[in-house]
Amino acid sequence: MGSKVKDRREAMKTMAAGAAAGAFLSGKGLAKSGRGPNVIFILTDDHRYDAFGFMDKPWLKTPHMDRLAREGVHFTNSFVTTSLCSPARASFLTGQYARRHGVMNNATPWRESSVTFLEIMKRAGYYTGFIGKWHMPGKGLPDLVGQGKADRMISFTFAGGQGVYNDCPMVVDGKKTKTKGYITDVLTDYALDYIDEAKDRPFCLYLSHKAVHAFFEPPERYKGALKDAPLPKVQEKDKELPLGIINGQQLINFDKNAQGYYEALMGVDDGVGRVLERLDRNGLAEDTIVVYAGDNGYFWGEHGLNDKRYAYEESMRIPHLMRWPAVIKEGGVKVDELALNVDLAPTLLSAAGLATPADMQGKSVMPLLTDEDAAWRDSFFYEYFIDPGFPHPGIKAVRTRDWKLINYYGKGKRTPSPEMYDLASDPSEKNNLFEVPAFAKKRTELEKELKRLEEELS
Repeated sequence: MGSKVKDRREAMKTMAAGAAAGAFLSGKGLAKSGRGPNVIFILTDDHRYDAFGFMDKPWLKTPHMDRLAREGVHFTNSFVTTSLCSPARASFLTGQYARRHGVMNNATPWRESSVTFLEIMKRAGYYTGFIGKWHMPGKGLPDLVGQGKADRMISFTFAGGQGVYNDCPMVVDGKKTKTKGYITDVLTDYALDYIDEAKDRPFCLYLSHKAVHAFFEPPERYKGALKDAPLPKVQEKDKELPLGIINGQQLINFDKNAQGYYEALMGVDDGVGRVLERLDRNGLAEDTIVVYAGDNGYFWGEHGLNDKRYAYEESMRIPHLMRWPAVIKEGGVKVDELALNVDLAPTLLSAAGLATPADMQGKSVMPLLTDEDAAWRDSFFYEYFIDPGFPHPGIKAVRTRDWKLINYYGKGKRTPSPEMYDLASDPSEKNNLFEVPAFAKKRTELEKELKRLEEELS
């Protein structure tokens, strides 16, 4: 097991001592009320794993996200299995890799036959809702409410499903609705109403923000707030790297975009704070699981890149926080095992005392908090499928605790050569060891592991 701060074993002793933890470990789910816990999953777009005030960025004001880490668990090594909006979002909902749920890029459609954790929890008596960005291809938005798969669905189709930051038209339970105001605030307003609507019913809310997707527009209250902050700067030398900057428009406006990105994130933090305040006000905080995550990472010039997609840490690694006061009695816990977006659905189902469907490929992270001897993954498979209209190659990679192997395919002369990195000594992935004779044995080992993992998923 990896090291934890605060020590995970100490945290587990605290959790195991409580009656609530005993109920969880017996597989019955738990809540102070005697029913399953409430669930709120907050998802942001393109939020880097390190974009928090508490991660050595005192200039970035994220007090409410910082609170989640302080009162709960910070999963420090969480990843998406495909670093692209649509596939990653489908994986959160279904607990499946892209090759199984079928949303392999931003052009392949959502399958109406796909089963989400919201649908399973609704069948179990939960009041379920999807609020925010859907952004998966298909015939508009799926009718989750009409199909009996959710109780509420509030989303948008404007601008190809990306929406706009201000006055974004919404689709509220199938009805087109005009809105006024900044989209993060509007979606949070809907979420607060939803929490109130649930009353005494257990609820499961999926709150999916547009922010902080390009082009980055913060709320008025934060515009200019970070003009003097030590924001990322593109390095001239990075422009000469083999992959090169992949988005000229974002390179031209690099400084402006970096500032807008972080200022918009502070608007998301406000929304997190309002949700936590409503839980406190309604007396629901103790029995509510709050999970915060991003749908993928984001490059700010590393490896000569903007955007995401590639199997480097800045792209595939995501923020991941969880608070559950009924079980996590002492916060500030850091878990450094390899967690994945496909683990979300099994985690929430297990916490509610519900079985995980056999076709889900992730697994619940809860044993990491309750069992110091819990078996866990030592590696995982990463995949990126070619996205029509974009110049990126296909990618297959394996990431272990300390090593990474990346293979590319499908773009002819533009296809990069394979890469292999020793993450323990080279966390920035600058020294490619793939062709170094001294590491030939490790290369063979990783190639076998990549093949094994892919075969397991097929």
